[in-house]
Amino acid sequence: MLADPRFSADATREGFPGLSPFAPPRGPGQFFVMDPPDHTRLRRTLIPDFTFRRIERLRPAIVAVCADLLDTMTADGATEADLVAAYALPQPTRVICALLGVPYDDHGFLHQQVRVLTDFASGRRDLMTAARQALYGYLGELLAARTREPADDLVSRLATERVATGEISPEEAVGVAALLLIAGHETTATMFPLAVVTLLRHPEQLAALRADAGLWPSAVEELLRYLTVAHQGMRRIATEDVELGGVRIRSGEGVIVALQAANRDPSVYEDPDTFDVRRDTSGQLAFGHGLHQCVGQSLARAELQIGLPVLFDRLPGLKLAAPAEELPVSRSAIHGLGALPVTW
Repeated sequence: MLADPRFSADATREGFPGLSPFAPPRGPGQFFVMDPPDHTRLRRTLIPDFTFRRIERLRPAIVAVCADLLDTMTADGATEADLVAAYALPQPTRVICALLGVPYDDHGFLHQQVRVLTDFASGRRDLMTAARQALYGYLGELLAARTREPADDLVSRLATERVATGEISPEEAVGVAALLLIAGHETTATMFPLAVVTLLRHPEQLAALRADAGLWPSAVEELLRYLTVAHQGMRRIATEDVELGGVRIRSGEGVIVALQAANRDPSVYEDPDTFDVRRDTSGQLAFGHGLHQCVGQSLARAELQIGLPVLFDRLPGLKLAAPAEELPVSRSAIHGLGALPVTW
């Protein structure tokens, strides 16, 4: 269905299944809820910055960020921390801020706006709208500053290579930057604590990784499959009558693809509810599929492939400081934990 052009991602179509009745309407630049040609026009502005080769060149910088965070976390002989606040959230935030050209000193303000904007359970459209206005206002000022004085970052390239040429509007550039800022840290930040809990609850799998570091890439893919943090599903609307899986879907009807169900499909994965770092996870859909497959998936993989082994290597005695069943779940569009107390 995700690859079928008869299903539209255009959130402005009547009957499109939204995430929440309280969510603000689609803003400029939000290409993940657009169809071609607008989707294609906006997405292609990001391709040069998210190629596999370019992300590979970022790996040393990601290693340095992880080392710095762990130095801070263990300073003065500390033996406990909230892993979300100390490591899981700042690692991808620092990386995406550096990539975009957003000053990391502003991360507190940015996190607050994103937290409100993605809290679809709050029922407060006024607060969500205000948070989006604040976030877009901030990025609009940054875009204007980079237009006057470009730097070596993505916002500068949007300003000088896309907006200045008329390819996209300033409002679209701000929307694209906001989308990257949110998706570029929120998903990875929620994956980290859940991945740590999963590995600690499967000590035999963690032992296999300690014995063979070459298993980490496949372990990350299995974690992506097993956890599937984008639990709200991929939303589409049929543009004509379609027969799919023995079900008649009529034109104008909304459809939600449950990625987490697809990633636990027993016809694709043997014993899918078992976590196995040696599993062949070919075809896993944690990053979606088709035209709207996540543009930043190489970056997310790099952050996890680096951040998890560095954490377990540096803190071999890492363990949960509270029962897994009692950990606070975050209220967000992305499934995650509000905190993860650990000791080592």
